[in-house]
Amino acid sequence: MDSSVYVFVEDLRGEGVERVLDRISAYGVGGITVGAVHHASRDVTPHGLSRLTIRHDGAHFPPPSDLFAGLRLSPVPGYLNALDGLREACAKRSMKLHGWTVFLRNATLGTKHPDVTVRDCFGDRGSLTDLCPAHPDVREYAVALARAVARQGVDSVVAESLHFRPLKPQRSFVPLGPMDAYLFGLCFCDYCMRRATDLGVNAEVARDECARIVGGVFDGDPPAQGEVTRAALTAYAGPEVVAYARARSETVTTLVSEVASAVADEDSKLVFIDSTGAVKGYTDGLPTPGLAAHDAWQLGVDLVALGDLVPAFGVLAYARDAARVADDVGAYLRSVGKDREVRAVLRPGYPDSDSTDRLVAKARGAKAAGALAVDFYAYGLVPHPVLDRIPAALSEAL
Repeated sequence: MDSSVYVFVEDLRGEGVERVLDRISAYGVGGITVGAVHHASRDVTPHGLSRLTIRHDGAHFPPPSDLFAGLRLSPVPGYLNALDGLREACAKRSMKLHGWTVFLRNATLGTKHPDVTVRDCFGDRGSLTDLCPAHPDVREYAVALARAVARQGVDSVVAESLHFRPLKPQRSFVPLGPMDAYLFGLCFCDYCMRRATDLGVNAEVARDECARIVGGVFDGDPPAQGEVTRAALTAYAGPEVVAYARARSETVTTLVSEVASAVADEDSKLVFIDSTGAVKGYTDGLPTPGLAAHDAWQLGVDLVALGDLVPAFGVLAYARDAARVADDVGAYLRSVGKDREVRAVLRPGYPDSDSTDRLVAKARGAKAAGALAVDFYAYGLVPHPVLDRIPAALSEAL
């Protein structure tokens, strides 16, 4: 069974490539998934060079000039030498190298070019971190970025944020229900509305209805209760809103298809990750009831369609319960097809795993459900004693 550990370039810079790879190799892990392109964050890093690490938006390699010549959007420069010698160091240990790429989450590009970011039903561009996958400039950038990472000699390009993202305000003292937040998070930029219109949707009606409902909650109406489902959304917001939400999958599917083809042209393969598992369970490892594969449509992800286009999928199995991990993996396989490679991404420590036994049970459950690989997130974010649980988990999964 294949395996990897997610690694940030700051881990490699702080502890040294040889030291990090020696430790991970000693766990019996088959490779690393390195953050070749990442987003800004501020992380507690218990064994890092700094115990509080500030990360910036950045591509951590020199972008090939031929790929971005003439494009409006180009990668934000990161640590341009971070991947130097990494391919060779992995090969020396018979380890694979995967290029973890955050595509459409980039506040630096969004702040510089706000017109390429999502626009809500009120006409506001208040999510400058979120590049819209319907915008032509964003689509060109994503395809070029995928090619650039593939050219680093990676075994796969692991795609994160290659779809719409949910609304995530830093502060809100308005009690928005899940359906209200979903409606508020829909993008109504010109390109999204045009694509929906081309598919027969009355996009203006959908936008006006979202503004009416969310605006009513802002004015004191009670928020909607319950989980977001198509049936509940139809009853709450009407069929045009649901049709508009469905149209987003065409935007994402066509973009992912272009990216997957570009990666294949560079002799690598795409591993697609949708963020639904993280949306559900990131904070506490207690995901909301609906399985991630069943709710991926909310981010514009049509797993059935992507199963015909993408060779491999990563499942963010952020859950404390081993049975839930198995259920999520199984649901993905039923959606994308039994012949697809599914990789279960597990967190070996807080908040998902409080012991080696719990991590072992989840690795066992993922394998039994059909996962062909188990990946562990993430090297620099958890203490060494937590990472030391990995060999026991792999012994059950292999």
